[in-house]
Amino acid sequence: MLVRLLYASRAVDTSPAAIEAILTQSRQHNPGCGITGILCYGGGVFLQAIEGGRSAVNELYGHIQRDPRHQNVELLHYEEIAERRFGGWTMGQVNLSKINHSILLKYSEKPELDPYAVSGKVSFALLEELMATASIIGRA
Repeated sequence: MLVRLLYASRAVDTSPAAIEAILTQSRQHNPGCGITGILCYGGGVFLQAIEGGRSAVNELYGHIQRDPRHQNVELLHYEEIAERRFGGWTMGQVNLSKINHSILLKYSEKPELDPYAVSGKVSFALLEELMATASIIGRA
């Protein structure tokens, strides 16, 4: 049973080293658990999609909720899926400070990442567009 979970959180530490530590940990841990996904960050906000087996995804989300590097963790969307959308990434990344702000403006009131202010469906559409425009890096 495959599922996709989309959540938002705020970074406690927004330094590049802290972001890189989260990505490194994800890339080391996720393949063994069958987890794939992408992480967007900008303005101190994370938007992450994780895919995999139901138990593995739920266990990882529980860990994220308890992780002191994240605050205001909020579930945006959860669904059973027939196939992975982000299967090529153990944890791809998007640095929103390096993309065209018109992409963000297309999906929100202001050209900034604020998944707390939009539906999970809209946040997922943003991720799809970022993937279509080759804005995701860190393929592994």
